[in-house]
Amino acid sequence: MNDFPRVFLKAKEENEVQQGFPWVFDNEIDSVKYQAADGSGWKTAKLADCAVNDGDGVEVYTKAGGFLGTGIINRTSKITVRLIGSVHADQIFASPAAWWEKRVRDAVNIRRLEYDEKDSYRLIFGESDFIPGLIAERYCDEQGQVYIVIQFLSLSCEVFRKEILAAIQKVCKPYGIYERSDAGVREKEGLEQRAGWIGTPRQTEIIIVENGVRLCIDIAAGQKTGYFLDQKYNRRVAAALCRGKRVLDAFTHTGAFGLNAAKNGAREVISIDISPEAVDLVNKNIKLNNADHVMKAVCADVFDVLKQYEADGEKFDVIILDPPAFTKSAAMIKKAYGGYKEINLRAMRLLNDGGMLVTCSCSYYFDANTFYSMLTHAAKDSHKRIQILEKRGAGPDHPVLLGYPKSEYLKCAVARVL
Repeated sequence: MNDFPRVFLKAKEENEVQQGFPWVFDNEIDSVKYQAADGSGWKTAKLADCAVNDGDGVEVYTKAGGFLGTGIINRTSKITVRLIGSVHADQIFASPAAWWEKRVRDAVNIRRLEYDEKDSYRLIFGESDFIPGLIAERYCDEQGQVYIVIQFLSLSCEVFRKEILAAIQKVCKPYGIYERSDAGVREKEGLEQRAGWIGTPRQTEIIIVENGVRLCIDIAAGQKTGYFLDQKYNRRVAAALCRGKRVLDAFTHTGAFGLNAAKNGAREVISIDISPEAVDLVNKNIKLNNADHVMKAVCADVFDVLKQYEADGEKFDVIILDPPAFTKSAAMIKKAYGGYKEINLRAMRLLNDGGMLVTCSCSYYFDANTFYSMLTHAAKDSHKRIQILEKRGAGPDHPVLLGYPKSEYLKCAVARVL
């Protein structure tokens, strides 16, 4: 028996963990067994009373004593234990550098099956790559220089910060690493927000190439990690529908969907975003791709624009809806449903007969059943019939971990509207 604290779950709370769910919530824990500091042996206490420090390695057991895995405890968070391995703790902590290097190397090798050295992609997808709370994007600029943008979003990866960064340096050999641990979720973990270069400072605006489109991204000031890599293949699919068509690209962010459409021969592309900074970046990307004669960016509220276009009798052949998450909690699903339904209903009305709608939701809480139910009701209320040609999700750089539904968050429907 090793000396690592042992977290015992309440009866029947082990089912999800045994199916692959990598979190243990505070209300699922029955007791904690740990070595007393005075050397008097093992003690057992409730979670609130145990003498275990946040950030410590712990082993998780069923109520009956069956071993489930090793994790990092954080009583500041509702997610009290994030599991980091299915082996005993001493096997991980005997050589944490080797453990995390293998995790990073495995993630890199999986991506190399699909992507080449000039591609940009999500390098590490948190729990889905068995490194809970860690997000790392790999950007390759036009000169072939590799940048890693990294987020430490939980204490479970923060405590191994040194080992993880060393592994990324060794395996990926990046030109620069920029940290974007500036998300509010860190505060729920008892961590301060942090951002900046790790090591030698580099330029924060870089140009990458995706599907043959040149894109300027700002890794320091852009949303989250600067760019949404998960839609790469969905942009390619959408672009194939746009040759010779009039296209509306709503919630455009960097203009990527619209630029893919323009490159594939769209007759006209209108890209809309409410953020002036986003629209400035879209205009820069339009010039980068010599798409001024086809594409224009509009700074406006998409809800208002869709309503005005309908009143004005505007029509499009293809409409792309890629909104931000309208809900980040289960409590807000009803309100989000109304927002998603409104933009889809209005988009359906703006399409020519037989027009194509590419519509997305990146909110995990707005699951696939709810998403397609919303489309059904939007079609009914807009008096349209819908043919779903494809149901898509994130690219292969965002693997889905069975037993962890949050990893399957992106919905993308390609639909014909009649």
